[in-house]
Amino acid sequence: MLNRRHIRIKVLQALYAAIQSNDTDIVTGQKKLITKLDKIYDLTIYQLSVLLEIREFAENKIEEAKKKNFPTPEELNPNTRFIENTFLSQLSENTDFLKKIEKLAINWITEPDMIRKMYLNMIEADFYKTYMAKPQTNYKQDKDFIRDLFAQIVIPSESLHALFAEKDLNWADDYNLSAEVSLMIISSYKMGWDEHKPLPPLFKDDENNLLSQDREFAKDLFKTVIVNDERFDEIMKPKVKNWDMDRLATIDKILIKMALAEVLEMPTIPVKVSLNEYIELSKYFSTPKSKIFINGILDKVVADLKTKGDIKKQGRGLM
Repeated sequence: MLNRRHIRIKVLQALYAAIQSNDTDIVTGQKKLITKLDKIYDLTIYQLSVLLEIREFAENKIEEAKKKNFPTPEELNPNTRFIENTFLSQLSENTDFLKKIEKLAINWITEPDMIRKMYLNMIEADFYKTYMAKPQTNYKQDKDFIRDLFAQIVIPSESLHALFAEKDLNWADDYNLSAEVSLMIISSYKMGWDEHKPLPPLFKDDENNLLSQDREFAKDLFKTVIVNDERFDEIMKPKVKNWDMDRLATIDKILIKMALAEVLEMPTIPVKVSLNEYIELSKYFSTPKSKIFINGILDKVVADLKTKGDIKKQGRGLM
């Protein structure tokens, strides 16, 4: 479910942490990186489990209303479309999902007010009213509704965000990234999947999360930057006019070195892709002027490397 940009972001964060702490041991750094990547999936399971908790809350309210001394006709014959949502039924019966919930010991019993608030926000939302008023719905409409519920009610919950930040400091930063993974899982679900179908893995090219090319890409990118740190400094120096290398922003240097790692040491990744990715990342992780600075340095460095024939790529169109 993670794409290469997500992975590059986590590698950037891992490299920054390693450099700032002056702990650049490769094996230790790689283990920490993979652990943090795997924890994104744990957070994803937590986030998805909230959907089932809201459904249970709604179901309990229906049952409580029926037990009133004088229930209304509407309470005796409630609209059960939400609690019978086909996608939620699939998710609630998925054995892989249930095992992951059990392993993480997820329990929302201590957060009734938060779940209640999400439920109340949901029933007041236009997308809920529209969905519940439909004469009937198909699988796609059921799944689209859950996407809206997740994106508009669950993820914006400040209480939920704060709760996860208390559980794990890294989750405060990974909250939105994990939400993207959750939405990808919802989108990828198929009507024909039975309860034994495993959830889509964190790394999309690996059903077992052990032999993933994306997982290896993360480890290799981290290692390549650490191993070639001084070499990349020497490549950059002639292009950094009027600047002492030590005065460059740490994030800017790491972004440039990550780009060089891909350009010089990863023969199957197109040069243009690498350059575009790191210029894009500079918009979010560095100073406002960094995009122009990084773009300028990389253009000069890559042009020089091409002239010298130092860039070796496998396949057409990768230069």
